[in-house]
Amino acid sequence: MATVQIADVRKSFGATHVIRGVDIDIEDGEFVILVGPSGCGKSTLLRMIAGLESITSGEIRIGPRVVNDVPPKDRDIAMVFQNYALYPHMNVADNMAFSLKLKNAPKSEIDSRINHAAGILGLSTLLDRYPRQLSGGQRQRVAMGRAIVRDPQVFLFDEPLSNLDAKLRVSMRAEIKELHQRLKTTTVYVTHDQIEAMTMAEKIVVMHDGIVEQIGAPLDLYDKPTNLFVACFIGSPSMNVLKGRVEDGAFVAEGGARFPLGAIPPNASGMPVVYGVRPEHLKISSDGVPARVVVVEPTGSETQVVVDVNGHLITCLLRERLSIHRDETVFIRPDPALVHLFDSETGARLSGK
Repeated sequence: MATVQIADVRKSFGATHVIRGVDIDIEDGEFVILVGPSGCGKSTLLRMIAGLESITSGEIRIGPRVVNDVPPKDRDIAMVFQNYALYPHMNVADNMAFSLKLKNAPKSEIDSRINHAAGILGLSTLLDRYPRQLSGGQRQRVAMGRAIVRDPQVFLFDEPLSNLDAKLRVSMRAEIKELHQRLKTTTVYVTHDQIEAMTMAEKIVVMHDGIVEQIGAPLDLYDKPTNLFVACFIGSPSMNVLKGRVEDGAFVAEGGARFPLGAIPPNASGMPVVYGVRPEHLKISSDGVPARVVVVEPTGSETQVVVDVNGHLITCLLRERLSIHRDETVFIRPDPALVHLFDSETGARLSGK
């Protein structure tokens, strides 16, 4: 195991700047997820850690060693790809053993490592099968097993669950998290799915347009987003945001709707702001802000209701079961202690819980 240090790393393709000065410190044994929308630079950064992409400037260390010019095979890392990258003409055991055979490892050591990894991943009965005979989840386990047998200092995962169906993604999330808790190997994981990031990571790095927007524990990012981008990206359904002003201790949205506020930042009165409230922090009550019901989406354990407040569409996520219908007028009430205010020009967070 090892630390990973990324210091002022930049990457350009001609005049296009893909990574624009990234600094990240990853502790020994930590599970860190790089998350962000497509094109934010997260996969490029992962490939730079792996040595599959050159660095324009900056420094990457794995342990005490600067690896900028070290070939991928000498970085002591193992990478799991989105498309599994299994050899179709090799069975499971041979796929897992391939890297060890290239190193001329003794057969007894190869067999021991394969059996150990297969036991961890539930592949012991599948070692003689070929990739075409496996399900998507089993193929991903084989790809993970191929990484485990190398006993690397760092695991790198590049969107490994993107090709799986929704139910299998949920179970594989739990398996990868449990695997990390058992092996304690430093892990860097890339995904565009913020639910994966929230449920799996010890630390999340939110990226956007080649820069790091915020680094922190999942609930820290959820509770105290540093800016409007992080606030809207983390959480599902996304945070509701409204433009308006702070007046007389309340937020007045464009169109005139008034929403209660808790703590108000100094000098915020009268200034234009963006008001943010998560769908789960809204309730439908007997009083509050009047709203017209647009869509009702029951899922069983929750009901998602989209309402129209003076032309603003607002999503509410409700635990209780309510008999409400389209075009009905209801009253929504946010929890004032759980709302956020953002600077309307910079997007920086001004307040929150």
